[in-house]
Amino acid sequence: MKKIRVGVVGVGRLGQHHARIYAEMPNTELIGVVDTDAPRAAKVAKSCATQGLFDHRMLLDEVDAVSIAVPTTSHYPIARDFLTNGVHALIEKPIAATVAEARELVDLAREKNLVLQAGHIERFNAAIIRLREIVKDPVFIEVHRLGPYDPRVQDVGVVLDLMIHDLDIILEVVKSPARSIDAVGVAIFSDKEDIANARIHFENGCIANLTASRITPKKTRKIRFFQEDTYISVDYVKPSMEIYRKQAVPNPRPGSPSVEIVRKRVRLKGQEPLKAELDHFIECVTQGVPPQVTGEKARDALALAVEISEMIKRNGRVYPPQATPAKKKK
Repeated sequence: MKKIRVGVVGVGRLGQHHARIYAEMPNTELIGVVDTDAPRAAKVAKSCATQGLFDHRMLLDEVDAVSIAVPTTSHYPIARDFLTNGVHALIEKPIAATVAEARELVDLAREKNLVLQAGHIERFNAAIIRLREIVKDPVFIEVHRLGPYDPRVQDVGVVLDLMIHDLDIILEVVKSPARSIDAVGVAIFSDKEDIANARIHFENGCIANLTASRITPKKTRKIRFFQEDTYISVDYVKPSMEIYRKQAVPNPRPGSPSVEIVRKRVRLKGQEPLKAELDHFIECVTQGVPPQVTGEKARDALALAVEISEMIKRNGRVYPPQATPAKKKK
């Protein structure tokens, strides 16, 4: 079987692992890695036995598929070049910086009959895979996604950086458009929101409350679903899942409760989420089938994230601390 020729554009914190996994896969040939930081490109290339390049255009005619893991503002122009040249693309989240850019990429991939997949890696977390089998009709969803500050992420706020992961999961599970949104956020270490909270009311009646922070020392990734007679708690990090269900007590004694809450811990097994994601991407390329996270789904998650970000700005609470005017001394 012919190997799929792949490349990676951007080999920073995440992109280097794309390169590592592609280099290990039996059905792919890693043609090259690209990074504007030449020493970094050379280092990753050496570890993966491939070539290091400084311009993504050097790969356009050399690969069948590409992973794009550059800063968000560069997603659109780089992805457009590859799609125009007939190359399948996996773009790290968010798919683009604006909804208009995402829409153009989706249309271009459709026109060229190419796979366009977004890197919403939580879809391949063992807990989320299991969750989709259990959650049927949630009425309330609560999310906490907290983590330490990363000075390398300067181009987007915490909504597009972190919260978008959970927005994608929620849209996939709820399967209903948002009816109303309320959101607040503040900048602490950057000039964009570093802490954000959003409450979303969906057309089907479900309510989701999300909190995201990138200034918290301890990493927390939890999502909780509430549906009739059931509460499901997921920890992305471990990963783990607990299910609490109300059920009838068999043959209850006179005067004792007829129902009880039963806790069940779900055993989870799965491979490295990024490897599962890249395996899925290559499978879609070879078989010509749509990915789990299509360009359309990524566009919808981005649209919701952008709407939340814009609402935070309208509420007037995002500003860099250093830009706060100092009081004049009398």
